[in-house]
Amino acid sequence: MRVTLQDDILLVNQEDLPSYKKGGSTVRNSYFWALKSIACYTSRDKDWEFDSEVWLALARMLLSFAQSGYLGDNETILEFNQDTPIPEVLRSVSTWL
Repeated sequence: MRVTLQDDILLVNQEDLPSYKKGGSTVRNSYFWALKSIACYTSRDKDWEFDSEVWLALARMLLSFAQSGYLGDNETILEFNQDTPIPEVLRSVSTWL
């Protein structure tokens, strides 16, 4: 998932966010609701925002879903621009583009 940092807010690119689908995969729908539940701002067709207070929970959640084997790396790895330092708490679930 492509991300950017602005004033200690992690923004996940809206094109990379999971979608909720009625009658869809239980894992994917659970992933959608889990991400949405810890985000500080969500809106349809906009980037979701995660403040620094939830980054540890976000990292643990991404690791858990990645280890389940149901979701691909592109859905559970945060991708930062190369000129952006990755916060320590997010390094285990992040890479550079």
